[in-house]
Amino acid sequence: MSLNSILAACLLLLPVGGADLVDGSFLVPRFAAEVEPRLQLPEDEQNFYGRLLTENLAAAGVTISEPQYILLADRSESIQAVMLFWISETGAVHFVGAAPATTGKPGQFEYFTTPTGVFDHTTANQDFRAEGTRNQNGIRGYGVKGMRVYDFGWVDAPRGWGDGHLGVMRLQIHSTDPDLLEPLLGTARSKGCVRISASLNTFLDHYGLLDADYERKMLDGRKFFVIPATRNPTPWSGRYLVVVDSQRTVRPPWSPKPGSSRPNTSN
Repeated sequence: MSLNSILAACLLLLPVGGADLVDGSFLVPRFAAEVEPRLQLPEDEQNFYGRLLTENLAAAGVTISEPQYILLADRSESIQAVMLFWISETGAVHFVGAAPATTGKPGQFEYFTTPTGVFDHTTANQDFRAEGTRNQNGIRGYGVKGMRVYDFGWVDAPRGWGDGHLGVMRLQIHSTDPDLLEPLLGTARSKGCVRISASLNTFLDHYGLLDADYERKMLDGRKFFVIPATRNPTPWSGRYLVVVDSQRTVRPPWSPKPGSSRPNTSN
């Protein structure tokens, strides 16, 4: 076994609060061990999306004054992926991991194009847990019972029907039916929300990666039913979802269509 493999295995055994942490990149081996399916971005692609992240934060007037995790989604039909980054107080961006996702597919009534921009995850729109119920088509839209639904509130988004003008939709990040829809992650087909796998949902939830506002409120004595007692938050909880459209027209090898052979993710 290589030295890197040994160090990665040791990190996986350490509780977050017990590790002598230097920066948020310590979650890289945990992402690789706990999230499935994953996407293997080459270094140049990691850098490309890191630049998109910082450019969009700057364009939105968001100043990163303390280290934190940020989730970026590329809604391009040729990509359909989310990427987790850690950004330092100096603005240095570190890639943690990526996974296939699903964003809005216009063309039907009440189907929106997922809006681009920077969206703040706050307690003003409190999250909730999936009940695991099935709709009339037998689909568990939010996934199995207990999965967290990250709520970003009402946002303006292009209608995918009619005149295509802006309408109002509820932007959420959530898992989906593990049997019927999770295998289709990597294609645009939602009503506008960002769908992710159950394992990524659990990863974000367990480490509190988007819970900065919740953490601050809990320090003041507030309690939230959606926050589990078993979570293991890092010191760098974030609060932002950044949605971009790379407008790529050809699928890169690292983002294959569902059902095709995915690159080896055993690292």
